[in-house]
Amino acid sequence: MTQPKKKSAPRWRHYNFTTAGPIDDYLYSMLPKREAVLAEMEEYATEHNIPIVGPAVANILQQLALMINARTVFELGSAIGYSTIWWAKAVGEKGSVVYTDGDSKNAERARAYFQRTGVADRVKLHVGDALEALSEQKEQFDIIFNDVDKDDYPRVLRLVAPRLRKGGLFITDNVLWSGRIADKNPDATTKAILEFSRKLYDSKEFFTTIVPIRDGLAVALKR
Repeated sequence: MTQPKKKSAPRWRHYNFTTAGPIDDYLYSMLPKREAVLAEMEEYATEHNIPIVGPAVANILQQLALMINARTVFELGSAIGYSTIWWAKAVGEKGSVVYTDGDSKNAERARAYFQRTGVADRVKLHVGDALEALSEQKEQFDIIFNDVDKDDYPRVLRLVAPRLRKGGLFITDNVLWSGRIADKNPDATTKAILEFSRKLYDSKEFFTTIVPIRDGLAVALKR
C-alpha cells in the first residue's frame, strides 16, 4: 500500500535555522488561530512560492506596533499584503499603512484581501519601486518595515533615518539569511545583508537587536 506523501512545511517556516525542529514546532503551536483570510493567504503563499513573514513574525510585528502606539507604518516590500494586514490591525481605524510592491498582480490580490479583512480604508497602495516611494516621503513614520530585495538593504538604511520619528522602529526581515551570514565565502547578496547589519548596529541613530526567530528580525529603535 502506498503511503500518503507527507505534506511539506509552509515556506515561511523553512528559513529558520536557529529554532528548527521541536522548538520551531512548539513556537508555532503556541500561536493563536488566525482568521480564515490570513490562513488562506498562508496556504496561497506556500503553494505559489511567495515569501511572507508568517504568523510567528507577524505576531511580533503587531506587538511592537502596539507597544509604541504606532499609527503610521511604511512597508518596503509587501507582496500579497500578509504583513500589511497585521500592521493595519495594529494601527487601528485612524491609522495608516503604506503598501509597496513592484508587481501589480500582487497588489490586486492584496487589495482584495484588505477588503475582506476590513482594513482597506487604512492601507495606501503603491505599485512600483519601494525605495523610490520611500525617498519621496515628506512625513515621518512610526514604523518602517524593510522586506525588499536583500541586495538593496544597504540603500534602505541610507533612506530610513530622516523618515522615521524619534522613538520609532525600523524593522528588517531576513537578516540571518538561512544561516548564510556565517558562510566563510558569502555571495554578493549575503554580503549586502552583512554590510547592512553591521552599519545598523554601528549607527549612533539606532539602538539595534537581532531577534533570532525564523530568518532573523532586526529591530532598531531610533534614538
